Parts: sequence; structure tokens; C-alpha cells
Amino acid sequence: MNDGQQAAYNAIVRAIDNDDPNDSKLFFVNGAGGTGKSMLFKILLSYVRGQDKIALPVASSGIAAILLPGGRTAHSRFKIPIQRHSEMNCNVSLNTALAKLLQKTTLILWDEAVMSSKYNFEAVDRCLKDMMGAIDPAMKSRPFGGKVVVFGGDFRQILPVVVN
Repeated sequence: MNDGQQAAYNAIVRAIDNDDPNDSKLFFVNGAGGTGKSMLFKILLSYVRGQDKIALPVASSGIAAILLPGGRTAHSRFKIPIQRHSEMNCNVSLNTALAKLLQKTTLILWDEAVMSSKYNFEAVDRCLKDMMGAIDPAMKSRPFGGKVVVFGGDFRQILPVVVN
């Protein structure tokens, strides 16, 4: 790994291994194509899974998702509705297999996050707060229910929005 990858890896692993609620659990890995984001993500997935913990890799597109071991689209993994709006929620109910999986998850890795709507992130945030809040009410106030979440992407790969 290069110095930037190593620094990101060290910070993320520290968050994974440390249960201190005051430590940051959210990360964004930015880099142009070919800079090693996918390699870093695969190393992080191996680290978590090597400890018999759950790591969920998701991506905003199916193409990006298949490049990650066990990857799925964010819509598929979190049951995010296709129609976007500010109050949408993930279609995950407590006491389902998916809810239990999310509760046990140590790391969520979201590649190509820059291609997602803010409403998708807000829906997943609410979902994880609900899932984790059912176990520990303090997690209801933590971003993404206190989960370690790594977003990745490249803002140079998205198109500008032009208002007509």
C-alpha cells in the first residue's frame, strides 16, 4: 500500500477495533480511477472477515458492486426504494434476517457513493439507527447507528447537474 492507503487503512481499522463512542466511525476515501481504492476496500473486507466479523460491501451501481467480494447494490442490500424523496425509508423490518444481519455488521463499505442521492444515505442512516437503537438506545443518536461506514468514490467521475 502507498502512504495514503496505509493512513486510511490505519484510521479505519482503529475505528473497527475501538468501541469508543467518541471516535469517528465515518470515512470517505476519495481518489481518481486507478489510485487503489478498490484494493484498499478488498484489504479492509479481508481484515474484518478474517476476524469472523461481518463486512457488507455495497455500491451505487451493479458494475461497481461485482468488483467487491460479496458486493451488492446499495438498493438491494438495504431495500432502498427506487422512488426518491426526503422521507423515504429502507424496507427493512425489525426481527427479520436482514435486520439481524445489519445489527451484527461491523463494517459497511459503500463504493461509488458519489453517484448516490443524499436521500439514499439518509434512508440508510435512519434504518441503521432504528436497527441498532432496538439493541442499544444510545445508538439511535449516532450516525448510521454507530456502524463503521466507509464511503468511496471519485467526484471527477460524475456529471454536473444542469437546471433547465
